[in-house]
Amino acid sequence: MGLIHHPLPDTPASPDALVLGRRRLRSGVRRSDTSRLRDDVWRLSPALHQRQQSALILNFLAIPVRFRPTVKLLFYALLNTKPPAGQQRLEMVTIHGYFQAFKEFLDWLDSRPYGRFNSLTPDDLRQFQRHLQATVSSAGQRANHRRSVRLLWTWREHLADDHLALDPERLEDDWHEGKSRVRKRENANPRIPEQVVSPLVIWSLRFVDDFADDILAAQDEWLALQKKTRRDSQTGQGARRRLAALMRRYREERRPLPGGTGGQHGINIRHLAREVDCDRQTLMAPASWELIEQARRDVGVDDSTYLRTEIRGLLDGESWLRRISYDEDLAVLVRILTAASYTLVAYLSGMRDSEVKHLRRGCLTIAADRTGKITRSKITSMAFKGEGTPLGVEATWVVGRPVARAVEVLERLQPKRQRWLFAIPPSSHTHNKPRSTGAKTTKATNNDLNLLVTWINDYCRRHGRTDHVPDVSKRPWRLSTAQFRRTLAWFIGRRPGGSIAGAIQYRHLSVQMFEGYAGTSKAGFRAEAQQEALLARGEGLSLMVDRHEHERLRGPSADEARVRLDRFGDRVRFLGKTPDDGQMRKLMERNDPQIYPGRFVTCTDNANRRLCRLPGEADTTPDPGQCKPLACRNVALTDSNIQAWLQRLAEQDARLRAADALAPRVRVRLEEDSAEIRGFLARVGALEPGEASA
Repeated sequence: MGLIHHPLPDTPASPDALVLGRRRLRSGVRRSDTSRLRDDVWRLSPALHQRQQSALILNFLAIPVRFRPTVKLLFYALLNTKPPAGQQRLEMVTIHGYFQAFKEFLDWLDSRPYGRFNSLTPDDLRQFQRHLQATVSSAGQRANHRRSVRLLWTWREHLADDHLALDPERLEDDWHEGKSRVRKRENANPRIPEQVVSPLVIWSLRFVDDFADDILAAQDEWLALQKKTRRDSQTGQGARRRLAALMRRYREERRPLPGGTGGQHGINIRHLAREVDCDRQTLMAPASWELIEQARRDVGVDDSTYLRTEIRGLLDGESWLRRISYDEDLAVLVRILTAASYTLVAYLSGMRDSEVKHLRRGCLTIAADRTGKITRSKITSMAFKGEGTPLGVEATWVVGRPVARAVEVLERLQPKRQRWLFAIPPSSHTHNKPRSTGAKTTKATNNDLNLLVTWINDYCRRHGRTDHVPDVSKRPWRLSTAQFRRTLAWFIGRRPGGSIAGAIQYRHLSVQMFEGYAGTSKAGFRAEAQQEALLARGEGLSLMVDRHEHERLRGPSADEARVRLDRFGDRVRFLGKTPDDGQMRKLMERNDPQIYPGRFVTCTDNANRRLCRLPGEADTTPDPGQCKPLACRNVALTDSNIQAWLQRLAEQDARLRAADALAPRVRVRLEEDSAEIRGFLARVGALEPGEASA
């Protein structure tokens, strides 16, 4: 960090001013050691409090020299001063993003004869917008560039007299790209396709439940070999005795010597030295080398160096691996096990990446009843978004056993002295250079997640398996940490009765997780799931109208449902095209027909006729779990609803035919239930009178 050699504009800020002077710093950081206004590189990491965040800098050496003084004042103000009216205080990551986007404008401006920002005209700003349209393909990125430029207006009081002379917003469509103006979306992260997430979860469960013990045992062996070697500095006799015992063990086990190197006969002398616990020179002595040669002639040399850990995990009744190599397999498998654990935690809890990365040893609590049966598992971490403090607040999530098992694996993966479960694992090549914030970055986790997919597909290809992770549109799906929460919300909202990988019920999962932090308004996850359910219902109703299925509705509220759906269909057709997610969301928010399709009934909700809610309940929607379909006047039936009732009748008839297997009370109850269903279906015209009395 060097001194600048150009004067700063008139400003009350001293060149020695600390750029993080009013920011809360991480524990252990001295404020006097942080960057100053005069420095050409500002390090923002001391003010980053989330452990997964990457190191951030503002490198003013990348800024054209003539603009550098004013740009420094602008970003000093963003970091330290009270925001102007109508503006919010910006987080470090946002400020860094503005800096990166701002450089595009400055590079463009540097090729023009402008020395000051206050000389820019509306036509100059329009030219920059045309430059963005010609060079930046993403509308969102173009909007980010424009927002960074506007800082020269909104923060003008901190820039002496060198700021924009007008608000770019006044250019209106010339600045906002007309009707294509980018709007903030509720969740712009892509959803992981079902054909991807299902095998991903299956393999993640396999790693945590079936393969983890082998990987953890291999890591323990690897770590033991890494300990400081013992040497007999006097004669080396102790080392030769240990070498003789080791060579005897190789011969007894008929195990080839470790290989895979360019040394003599391909023998990995370095690894033998680890096993013997001596230096390599001791093994190269003639007496020691003769012992190694005798063993080599007897058992040969392997193609690589493998750990001794016995593989016990099974896949379809067979060992999932033959063995684990010392240098290559272990590091990869530990990364994959970490990624598999992350997948289960993030996907089955609804936690954000920052929340997952703050899991600590001891975060899991398990409650059990008197018989020892587990009744509730909870994990505690830190929540940041919407909490009003960069330090975060403690929060608890209710989770299922797969998440609990993943946490237990992560605790075993890290050394006992390590508090953070997503710290760099001890078998990593970068473990001795730990990050100051303590956890893997989001980028590193994204790389691990995609390594998991690559490993799965390579494994399936080698073993002729079909349960690989398929491509999407002929390309591998690129996983990221932000996709899991969106995907879970989609599945809970749209498939509440479905399952994850045939093992985890979405309905049970949604009830369970909403009991913890994920169900609170601050977490925002319940709102995301409700938005997905709203979209799914809108799409389903639109399809029902398009297929004219609503015209065949039967039941007490069939006429009312047809009227509502005709009106809804008119709104959809008015758009002139199939509505996208944003249009459907608006359509449902403004014109929701209040019709709720289900397996047995299609509810035409009318609060005055509801039987599923108690009088005075605050909920504005029906409760499917308390539905009384044979008595409620809100019921309408589609053809598929009727088929579901007929199937239920057939199942009950089959049970009644097995009279000997039923207790008298059960038989009477089944007969009464069947009679009620037949009477109900007869009243709506779904059964002939003769069938109703069958």
